[in-house]
Amino acid sequence: MEIKLRITYDQKADLAYIYLEDIPPGGVNESVRVGDNVLDFDQDGRLLGIEFLDGKDGLPKSLLSKLD
Repeated sequence: MEIKLRITYDQKADLAYIYLEDIPPGGVNESVRVGDNVLDFDQDGRLLGIEFLDGKDGLPKSLLSKLD
């Protein structure tokens, strides 16, 4: 199984998103908030991605500096 990991970061909004695979339009069936994060699941309950609402607090600074 190949994981197509991709990370985006919006510095102005301080939002980061880790895509565990490509998400087609309408592919997220359920979003669950856990603290300052949101977990996105497909209709089969598979985790598609994780949104960090406070990117600077949720991810290492060394990673964020590479995404700016």
